[in-house]
Amino acid sequence: MTKIYLIRHAEAEGNLYRRIHGQYDSLVTPRGYRQIEALAERFRDVKIDALYASDLRRTQITAGAILKYHDLKLNIDPRLKEVSMGIWEDETWGTVVAEDPEQFFYFSNDPEKWNIPGGESFLHLRERITEAVLDLAARHDGQTIACVSHGMAIRAFISGVLGVPSEEICKVQHGDNTCVALLEVENGRVEIEYYNDNSHLTGKLSTFANQTWWRDDGKAVVDLTNLRFEPMDLDKDAELYCNCYQEGWEQAHGTLSGFSKEPYLRCAMRVSKNDPQTLMKAYHGDDFAGIIELDPERMAAERAGWVSLVYVVPEFRGRAYGLQLMGHAISYYRKRGRKCIRLHVAETNAHALAMYDGMGFHCIDVSEGNVAMLRMLEKEI
Repeated sequence: MTKIYLIRHAEAEGNLYRRIHGQYDSLVTPRGYRQIEALAERFRDVKIDALYASDLRRTQITAGAILKYHDLKLNIDPRLKEVSMGIWEDETWGTVVAEDPEQFFYFSNDPEKWNIPGGESFLHLRERITEAVLDLAARHDGQTIACVSHGMAIRAFISGVLGVPSEEICKVQHGDNTCVALLEVENGRVEIEYYNDNSHLTGKLSTFANQTWWRDDGKAVVDLTNLRFEPMDLDKDAELYCNCYQEGWEQAHGTLSGFSKEPYLRCAMRVSKNDPQTLMKAYHGDDFAGIIELDPERMAAERAGWVSLVYVVPEFRGRAYGLQLMGHAISYYRKRGRKCIRLHVAETNAHALAMYDGMGFHCIDVSEGNVAMLRMLEKEI
């Protein structure tokens, strides 16, 4: 008999920014690293004979929790990786809900019917993760091993063992980041001692404690906390852009002193005409929720990506929508080979500074602004 701890990876960018990262090789977030520390303490005194992870960075980094107190080799097994999301990879969940609601419903509620270009079928996902578990169990008969995998892959495996049909997949709830399942495997037969156990995480460390999309009453529903994006046309939206910039300036500085809309509008028009993806409107359902503005020309020589404006409308503040806006910036600049992103934040804007600190930004310069001192913040991507 083999004992297998099947562990989901720590919080990664897709989890935080609400982007679709199946086999997209995203990074672990600052909270994810704290989750790994908690996971390490959970397994400090647990006997582990072998360690496996998928070929994606977020599982290999999470496997460091086991390596902290166990002298083991990390073995890479591609069969443990997440489902391929095809043309959905690195889209926002909000965009997919708006553009392909039927396939989103199938993915969430009846995944055997889910079928998109380039996507891996749910049955193939279940077959390969099951093959991996049974193969590793046979290879380590009489031992205890740990395997770090992914949310949908683990859900497919658990539902298969429990005999849950595709149309009832919601009976197997999603698991939190770094949640643990304990399996006992003997002669090809799998017994599940427990699964989705995140008892090592406090409320502040839990990803799920800070999100609501996974909570349901048996059926996954369209989650309007996920933003969708579309380019902003300044021939039509110039007034909206200026009003948002003005309100954001006043909110950040407590005054309109030093604000002049014309230079900001001119710059936005010039850059967005070259690339519409640099100026995006975000929507909460059908309601306008904010703006993300980028300037890829600024600091390009330093391989940095500049973020000119992050704006959330007042009624949607306090819901972590700024994180989703920044997710677009990271996606945009990573595709273009930038090594980091940078932006200015007024020292008086405590809320924004706290958000960026939580994302892993650090201050690299301080300069005098029109109203207050400005911190230049940087985050490697």
